[in-house]
Amino acid sequence: MHTSAPHDPAEGITIAIDGPAGSGKSTVSRLVAEALDGGFLDTGAMYRAIAWACLEDGVDLADREAVARVAEEIDLDLGTDPAGATVVVAGTDITAAIREQRISQQVSAVATNTLVRPILQRRQREVLFSTAAERGFCVAEGRDTTTVVAPDARVRVLLTASDEERMRRRAAELGLEDTEETRERMADQVLRRDRDDSSVSEFLTAAEGVEQIDTTGLGIEDVVEKVLMLVAAAEAADETAEHGPAEPAPAVPVAVEAGADGPSDEDIEAALRAGLSDYELDEEDLALLGGGEEAQLQPEARRNLPVVAVVGRPNVGKSTLVNRILGRREAVVEDRPGVTRDRVFYEAEWSGKDFWLVDTGGWEDRVQGIAYRVAEQAEVAVSLADVVMFVVDANVGITTTDEQLLKVLRKARVPLVLVANKVDDQRGELEAAALWNLGLGEPYPVSALHGRGSGDLLDAVVAAMPEEGRGAPVDHGPRRVALVGRPNVGKSSLLNRLAKEQRVVVDDIAGTTRDPVDEKIVLGGKEWTFVDTAGIRRRIAQSQGADYYASLRTHAALDRAEVAVVLLEANEPISTQDLKIIDMVLESGRALVLAFNKWDLLDEERHKALEREIERDLGHVAWAPRVNISAATGRHSEKLVPALEKALESWDRRIPTGRLNAFLGQLVAAHPHPLRGGKQSRILFATQARTRPPRFVVFASGFLEHGYRRFIERRLREDFEFTGSPIVIGVRIREKRRR
Repeated sequence: MHTSAPHDPAEGITIAIDGPAGSGKSTVSRLVAEALDGGFLDTGAMYRAIAWACLEDGVDLADREAVARVAEEIDLDLGTDPAGATVVVAGTDITAAIREQRISQQVSAVATNTLVRPILQRRQREVLFSTAAERGFCVAEGRDTTTVVAPDARVRVLLTASDEERMRRRAAELGLEDTEETRERMADQVLRRDRDDSSVSEFLTAAEGVEQIDTTGLGIEDVVEKVLMLVAAAEAADETAEHGPAEPAPAVPVAVEAGADGPSDEDIEAALRAGLSDYELDEEDLALLGGGEEAQLQPEARRNLPVVAVVGRPNVGKSTLVNRILGRREAVVEDRPGVTRDRVFYEAEWSGKDFWLVDTGGWEDRVQGIAYRVAEQAEVAVSLADVVMFVVDANVGITTTDEQLLKVLRKARVPLVLVANKVDDQRGELEAAALWNLGLGEPYPVSALHGRGSGDLLDAVVAAMPEEGRGAPVDHGPRRVALVGRPNVGKSSLLNRLAKEQRVVVDDIAGTTRDPVDEKIVLGGKEWTFVDTAGIRRRIAQSQGADYYASLRTHAALDRAEVAVVLLEANEPISTQDLKIIDMVLESGRALVLAFNKWDLLDEERHKALEREIERDLGHVAWAPRVNISAATGRHSEKLVPALEKALESWDRRIPTGRLNAFLGQLVAAHPHPLRGGKQSRILFATQARTRPPRFVVFASGFLEHGYRRFIERRLREDFEFTGSPIVIGVRIREKRRR
């Protein structure tokens, strides 16, 4: 068993979350890991993987010794990315397979095997602590995590819920109706499994030092926030233990009499800086406090950026590596070769150095058709690059295709950085060392999937870059407007009308990708960049072929835009897909304008029905400007510019700290936070951490209800006219210091 020891911040913070089935521990754990940008360990997935391996190999689950041998010898690799944790056995991805009904019905036989449990608990501890050391945080969820797997975890939480609530949640997950048969089935799946597992594991009551949270009646966001508060308290305690208690910071009251000027920005920000030690702050919170508004808005000098091309044969993990460097899922990744075909440019940054990152298709020698064109595009990328990352599969070694590609790269006379991908352990690093024989210098072993070694690799890439490269400067030109909506809603027609010329339309071919069409247009005396996107038919996860790639391109176009115009057909009912597209825009944080097209086709009856639909379905974006247009005739298209300008003005708006706190003081005095558990949380002060979209950080003495946060948001919109822009409100809570 892992022995308890004083926590070393350099080793990262471990968080253990336990609880019965249906308590929400899996969902909460993933969201906590995402919020902390840390790793995620699903300990239960290990037991499911053993059950899967035994069933695949015909091992009798009742044979305790045989199952234990499988647990000891299994080649098991657990991905720890909370956005997509994977389970791989002997190179086979079984992430989906272990969630099948046959596994759920058999896994208790493995979980209650007392010979298996210590084997897996040892392996779980190894993954937990190594991931925490690598990523700073790691959240582990599952049976025994708080008591056996990680009894010395920095934060230990037991989630509970009533039997009725847990059965209801499980039924909802499976999409089952609330019937007597469903309740009996859920009682068997949820309560019986708890009884079986509790015979060898104690997870129904909190052990000493474990924080218990009853999730009955709480939303997921509430539970996640409670856990994050515990993590913040643990970090504060570590800080105090390491550096000693901080000097008490003066509180800045926000209650200001009506008509008073309130405290000055300088006074408030000085007090904020003095009181930072009492709060858990991220980089965004510190953005305003660190350099002031002028420093944030100082434009970067335009210069040519270096270009880094990622090349290699098919299926060595190039796109996965690109996503790892970008820190987001931008490039398309599938478990089959040939998904990437074009040269795709992304803005990237490492250690303060900006550069263009180019993802390429897999290079192959002596191929024809589309494979030839893909290889040709990769070679073009090399000819335009300042640095080339040559990616090979360390598990396979150098193939004939790798050797042929290397000849092409040597002719290009471009600095090469050798990347040995798919190295997940020290043994893999030893195998990767054999790549020194290529004469390219040090091979950099990485795991693009898990992030291992990516920092050292990027340090080497940045060191090889010239100060100015071959890439164009980042375009900070005209404001960018994305036209999004369902197919045939009139996006291209509107673009043609605004451009006053007919664009050439190219149909998508199944299995290929097409970039959105950019068009610079002068409207209202200003130049704008309009981006026409492919229509989104359904959710990306359910799309296939051309629809899949069109959806990805639309997401990418939206990320590059500043404001989105969502087109809806006024003569048809607002659909579920329309609402999903609007939600996509909200998630992107872009300003929003709603354009109801084909307005000239409305009759009186449809007009009344549409107003009812808007009130019912679009209440959550009532703040977005509405424009009623006809793309075919050009009717009212001139009204689009004032709506765009108003939305962008709100998106860029910054509220001075003194004015913001004067506003909050009056608001709190008139509408104080409701009592909660006999105590009343107080808002102490606030600041706007950033714009685009506006993000406010509220410093409070305790938890603020989500309803009260929405009330603050609504009043902010009314008083400061945030029309057309989403608003983000974060709350930082002053923790009591532990003695």
